[in-house]
Amino acid sequence: MQELVRTNDAVLVSAVVALLKGGGIQHLVFDQNMSVLEGSVGVLPRRILVAKEQELTARQILEDAGLGHELRPEGR
Repeated sequence: MQELVRTNDAVLVSAVVALLKGGGIQHLVFDQNMSVLEGSVGVLPRRILVAKEQELTARQILEDAGLGHELRPEGR
């Protein structure tokens, strides 16, 4: 799995998930339910991961949507 985005912004997470779903990219959102432990203050970032084989396609989808600045460096 490759990390694409790490953010505290729930709206961004929703947007990225919608774009990936629309592009047929399987993904996982890690730490989404950590707000229960942190008291819903949004301190812990959520991480969106995709399979290595789909990373380039997923990155292109996010670039095309104008979210390239949100992408983590490749290979992380």
